[in-house]
Amino acid sequence: MILSSGAKYNQINFSKNHVSGNARKIGVTVIWWFTFHPMVFNSFQFLWLFPIIFVVYNVFVNRVVGGKFSNYVLILISYLLYLQYNPWYAFFLLYVTAITFAGALYIGENKENRKRKAFFLVILTLLPLLVFKYYNFVNDSISDVCNILGVTNTLPGLNWAIPVGISFFSFQALGYFFDVYHKRIEPERNWWDYMLFVSFFPQLLSGPISKAQDLLPQIKTTRSFDYYKSVQALKWLLWGMFIKVVMADRLGIYVDTIFANYNKYSGLTCFFASICYSFQIYGDFAGYSLMAMGTARLLGFDLINNFNRPYLATSVTDFWKRWHISLTKWLTMHVYIAMGGNRCSRLRQYWNIMVTFLVSGVWHGANWTFIVWGGIHGLFQILEKAIGLQKSEGAWYVKLPRVIVTFLIVNFAWILFRSPNIAFAYNYLAHIFTEHTLSLEMKFGITPVLFFLPILVVIGRDTAEEYCHKVSFLSNRHPIVRWCTYIVLVLSILAIGVLDSGQFIYVSF
Repeated sequence: MILSSGAKYNQINFSKNHVSGNARKIGVTVIWWFTFHPMVFNSFQFLWLFPIIFVVYNVFVNRVVGGKFSNYVLILISYLLYLQYNPWYAFFLLYVTAITFAGALYIGENKENRKRKAFFLVILTLLPLLVFKYYNFVNDSISDVCNILGVTNTLPGLNWAIPVGISFFSFQALGYFFDVYHKRIEPERNWWDYMLFVSFFPQLLSGPISKAQDLLPQIKTTRSFDYYKSVQALKWLLWGMFIKVVMADRLGIYVDTIFANYNKYSGLTCFFASICYSFQIYGDFAGYSLMAMGTARLLGFDLINNFNRPYLATSVTDFWKRWHISLTKWLTMHVYIAMGGNRCSRLRQYWNIMVTFLVSGVWHGANWTFIVWGGIHGLFQILEKAIGLQKSEGAWYVKLPRVIVTFLIVNFAWILFRSPNIAFAYNYLAHIFTEHTLSLEMKFGITPVLFFLPILVVIGRDTAEEYCHKVSFLSNRHPIVRWCTYIVLVLSILAIGVLDSGQFIYVSF
């Protein structure tokens, strides 16, 4: 086809406009992605954005500028990343930060009516959490009671999204306030240091919940790049990514399928799905915690390790010394010990344990399932303390059955945690124990070998670290063993990992 010069010009002009239009679309897409698409540790955005943050922070900010400017940069990054979820969420983060900062200064300088003033400040701090997370739960519960009594409830419900991570940053800020109130630490007078303490992005969404005396001194010190700590951080990131996307997210596909239509499956299948959920939530939350620790360490900070092989616990008491360690320490310090701890009668001590774990249940979610879940853990700890089973002593043949029994207790309690309501949990448990068909439906989407292998790897690694302290693959003294482990984990993530940037379970708490 022969074109005239005018036609050729129009075609070329059209092509330029077309390319220019595509470039604008791509630019707008990139800006939208960075501005509004949340960065999670298992997302593509994290893979390209965090290395930029790491290089700019360690090479330019720390070495060239240094000083307090590095804290300002981390605050800016933390808030920009948090704004990606919803700009309004940052307002409540700032509100909690301001109330606890000013409240701690005020309560630290006033000696009269401290308890009454502190109570008022605590309520102000918890107000966003109470409204967003618990208003509908309380309202629905009141409506249910009113319906039973034949009374009309006129309180409106709220259709608001809960600010992500609100339970975590509220408890971290509140823990600081309690420490100032009880004179464990002096009030922080540097607003910017405290602002970073509450908003530090690796731990903002799902913890760990840091203590002020642990994190604030690190914020105030000059940080520099440490090669050996960075290597360990990368190992945490790699292992955390593996147990999240290869184990937890792959298990989640199966668990969601079974729980959504449990009546169509055998009781054995439902029981197996509950075990899969136990490992899913472990891999999901432990994976996040490891990646948070690794990310923080690459920036020069050390965060508390949140997990210590919890499914090898020999009692429910021991389990809570290994699972979500930062929350356990927070509840122990600010609820259990504040109520008297074990410095009281035995019955009072049992009451303190139960209240502590009911608070733990309420913290996890605004649903009766979480409250009952917390009550079950509290009840078993009381029973263990009453008969002296809270300690983990004895030979392996004594520990092994205790590990199995403890895991089964925790596993059945997780069914409540996973269920939308009490009725669902009851029916699911009843189906497990009353449906006796010995068939196991496995619809994994991949071969069973690839499905079970990550679970076996995690169990093997935890067992080796628990009982054979010299056995290690990620930190093996032989370079060939180390690098083979790195390569296998990376290939596993790429080959069978669920790389859909799936959100972490605990982000919703």
